[in-house]
Amino acid sequence: MPGTTNPSSSGRGPAERGRRAADDSLPVDSDIEVEDASAGAPPRPVHLRWRHIGVVALGGAIGTGAREALSLIVPSEGPFPVAVFSINVSGAFVLGVVLEALLRLGPDQGRRRMLRLLVGTGFLGGYTTYSALAVGVAQLFDAGQAWLGVLYGALSLVAGAAASLGGIAVGARVSRRRVGASGGGR
Repeated sequence: MPGTTNPSSSGRGPAERGRRAADDSLPVDSDIEVEDASAGAPPRPVHLRWRHIGVVALGGAIGTGAREALSLIVPSEGPFPVAVFSINVSGAFVLGVVLEALLRLGPDQGRRRMLRLLVGTGFLGGYTTYSALAVGVAQLFDAGQAWLGVLYGALSLVAGAAASLGGIAVGARVSRRRVGASGGGR
């Protein structure tokens, strides 16, 4: 339409994407650190930096170990995979708390970004196991217990969503309490 502009067609080519233009205050790509965008060299996205990859890998290794330990400790009584269900629901809750609290603390930069990558992407990514959920559902179907497979899958999704919403509410409440205790705002 005449007279309108499309922000995505600002005339910047692929070489300019992610760099800060002279009149922009932030980089175009949210995965580019502001400091990197102003350094003059082509910025490198966060997911391509060895430091960030290492933090995610470390968190993932610890989370996977925690999941395995819990799955060995929690007994599996009957056909319902209680351990996997509990791990996924508790992981969804903690992810809600962590991400909401970090969001309310400020922009996803520096230490907050590293904590999100370590705990959210790494630890909780390794801790939760939706592949084991899918295998558990398939095994229940193969064992002739399709109704239990459907129940397990649906209950896992609903309980996981509810747990994450509960975690978000807790994260918001903790953040409000923290701001109130310090006597300031954002």
